[in-house]
Order: sequence, then structure tokens, then C-alpha cells
Amino acid sequence: MEKHLEECTTKMQKSIDNLVKEFSRLRTGRASTALVDHIKVEYYGTPTPLAQVASVSIPDSRTIAISPWDRNAFAAIEKAIMKSDLGLTPVNDGRTIRISIPPLTEERRKDLVKMAKKYTEEAKVAIRNVRRDINESLKKKKNAKEMSEDDFHKAQEDVQKITDDFIHKADAALAAKEKEIMEI
Repeated sequence: MEKHLEECTTKMQKSIDNLVKEFSRLRTGRASTALVDHIKVEYYGTPTPLAQVASVSIPDSRTIAISPWDRNAFAAIEKAIMKSDLGLTPVNDGRTIRISIPPLTEERRKDLVKMAKKYTEEAKVAIRNVRRDINESLKKKKNAKEMSEDDFHKAQEDVQKITDDFIHKADAALAAKEKEIMEI
């Protein structure tokens, strides 16, 4: 039974971790290196993560600075940023590529909140799927007489408590992200 509860907690935590990762990609009013983490640069014919061809820093709250290690990578990095879903324009000064983060409009903020809610709902569905899978495996154990009826119900209650806890964590993460997005 402990093994099932541990597995349940581990899988649900992965859902929350994934949700936080998705949230980090949502553009808020301030700069973050997470905004460009997912960008792949066509570097000598190979799609390479941006962090492997340049250093990424945040000189101030509204700017991302990208310093390529290879001068030949400037054009490829600029192209990759333009193709990304960020909707931001890079500025190349010969040594550094700068991306200015403009303030968000009210409409864009509402769209970002909708996206955050969608990500949260997906995480909740994943958490509930883990609960369903664990409950099915517990039911198989009960039917195979490897577990008593009382232990089965106790285990189901424990799984439900864990599920409720992780659903609450997802809601709390959404509330924090929503506050961050709506902050002017």
C-alpha cells in the first residue's frame, strides 16, 4: 500500500512540476530567462538549445541579453527568436542580442490568464488520471485477495487526500501566476 501512495505522490508531483514549467514560459510584464529556454537555434545544421550556444542574462526587469559564444551564431539566434511564439523582436548590436519586453496590454494579460487556466486544468486532469490508475491497481489487489476490504477503503481515502492536496497546489500555483500576470 505504501508503494502505491509513494507512486501516486511522485506522479502527481511531476504534474505540478510540469505546470510550473509551463507557467515559466508564459510571458509576464518582466523579463525571465525561462522565456527563451525552449528556443532551438539552427547551429551548424543542428537544432541546438539557445543556452548551449549563448549566455542568457537579465540586465534589467524588461530586457533579456543574449551573448553568443560564436560570432557566426548571431543570425541563427535572431532567426530562431523571430520564429518563436514569443512575438518579440531581437536587436543586435554586434556583441549582444537584446530583447525588450514591452508592457502587456489588458487584453494580452487576459489571454495569458486563460492560457494559465488551461495549463492548470490539464495538470488537474493528469492528477485525476493518476488517482484513477492507482485506484484501479488497488482494486485489482483487493479482487485478487492481496488486500483486505478495510485496507482498500483506507488506501482509497489516502489517495483521495493526496489528490485533493495536489489539486490545491495546482490552484495555488494558478492564483500566484494570475496575480503575477495581472500586476502592472
